[in-house]
Amino acid sequence: MFDDVAERYDLTNDVLSLGQDRRWRKEVAKAVDARPAQKILDLAAGTATSSLPFARTGAYVVPCDFSLGMLQVGKRKHTWLPFTAGDATRLPFKDDTFDAVTISFGLRNVQDTDAALREMYRVTRPGGRVVICEFSHPTWAPFRTVYTEYLMRALPPVARAVSSNPDAYVYLAESIRAWPDQPGLAERLRKAGWSKVAWRNLTGGVVALHRGFKES
Repeated sequence: MFDDVAERYDLTNDVLSLGQDRRWRKEVAKAVDARPAQKILDLAAGTATSSLPFARTGAYVVPCDFSLGMLQVGKRKHTWLPFTAGDATRLPFKDDTFDAVTISFGLRNVQDTDAALREMYRVTRPGGRVVICEFSHPTWAPFRTVYTEYLMRALPPVARAVSSNPDAYVYLAESIRAWPDQPGLAERLRKAGWSKVAWRNLTGGVVALHRGFKES
């Protein structure tokens, strides 16, 4: 499915989020706080749009994705990045490798969320951090109702106009509705071993940034 949307993936995201995805990615970059020479794993990196802010800091960033189609499109655009094919539930990296692991709008698509959280913990060095950016639950009830209507009614026809595989975005709407709320995801992070877990809402809770640390 993601192979099929790769060519116009970034454009579609920009349209469907009304341009908010750019702001969300800036907030992710701030939360990760990549530094020169640090090793950053960017999971579900797709075409590596999310990886570029980390690379600009001088960090060594590894864009990793399950979709070969996404990686191929990204490699054509950003030939210098070390694109890596990988399953988030069985990462092809050694223990304690990365200073930070981050995933934006991808954890929801992993078949076993808890296994992925444990794998992220395994490959993060002691003292390192995880940052998860994912769709969540709007905190204001009237807005939550409007948002749900947008997902189920407006998103599919908009996707048909701009995406190379609009059916994938019907799945997107359904998966967002089924995803845990902010406290629910925080609890799953704690169960996977992460400490000092916290979250911050963006755009009224449409998106939430979760962060945790691996104890030294």
